[in-house]
Amino acid sequence: MSASPAGGLQVRHLTKHFRLGGFFSGRRQLIQAVTDVSLDVAAGASVGLVGESGCGKSTVSRAILRLTEPDAGEVSFDGTDVRRASRAVLRGLRRRLQFIFQDPYSSLNQRRTIRQTLEEPLRVHRLGTRAEIRERAAAALAEVGLPPEAMQRYPHEFSGGQRQRIGIARALVLGPEMVIADEPVSALDVSVQAQVLALLDGLRDRHGLSFLFVSHDLGVVRHFCETVCVMYLGRIIETGPTRAVLDQPAHPYTQLLRDSSPVPDPARRLAFARNDGEMPSPADPPSGCAFHTRCPHRMPVCSERRPELKPSAPGRSVACHLFD
Repeated sequence: MSASPAGGLQVRHLTKHFRLGGFFSGRRQLIQAVTDVSLDVAAGASVGLVGESGCGKSTVSRAILRLTEPDAGEVSFDGTDVRRASRAVLRGLRRRLQFIFQDPYSSLNQRRTIRQTLEEPLRVHRLGTRAEIRERAAAALAEVGLPPEAMQRYPHEFSGGQRQRIGIARALVLGPEMVIADEPVSALDVSVQAQVLALLDGLRDRHGLSFLFVSHDLGVVRHFCETVCVMYLGRIIETGPTRAVLDQPAHPYTQLLRDSSPVPDPARRLAFARNDGEMPSPADPPSGCAFHTRCPHRMPVCSERRPELKPSAPGRSVACHLFD
């Protein structure tokens, strides 16, 4: 199942808007879920994508694999254009680019045994004889720490953490080069989160996997990712090395996120950033900088002109008029 690192992932100007409308009213609403998102995940790297719920993180992750078709932008993996790939080429890409879903309760078919769940991807991609497929499925299950007898059981017979291990085994069984993990531990208890993160750490080291790790939990991202991209209302507003960004955030929104994250030290005091309200609706985003309605440092230009994402320090970029 081991995969050697190959080319990385490049995303440029990715955009996805949804049109919603009532059957009786006939009125249609444009939801600007993701707008002009660009990011890179180098071979063997782990990149975090963070932000509040509803900021567009999951839409980005799904659009990369065309589980949700993007409206515009470019997605390239190891030099292959994902957006323009034929069905046959896309199938091959999805073998190399695997997905771990957020909810282990709904992402597994409750009517299939674990054996059927793990063997199906191998059959779809025609990877071996019946005996070889059975052997690879058993090896994937063992690698995530579950016993052989689990193969004959159904998802409802397992705990949440065990189900997520099964989801990880399903992603691993095809021997991918990169994994897109969409909030893979958010539905789990804190103690179980630590176990699953340790498992992912070990798998990353053994197989040289790249990760795009989507999360709202800054502590998890700090532990797992070397680089972080911060999203707000469908756009990336700050990027850089994870520890530098989280220890010394440049954008006021990143500071708000950092100050809102629990600190496992009762003796440590933080000067909390001011929080004026909730994130606006993506159906009616503010003019200029989308964060200006909540920002304690807002200036007249913030409501008039949207700041571009520009370098602010070596290896870091920020979209904020404070740095113009």
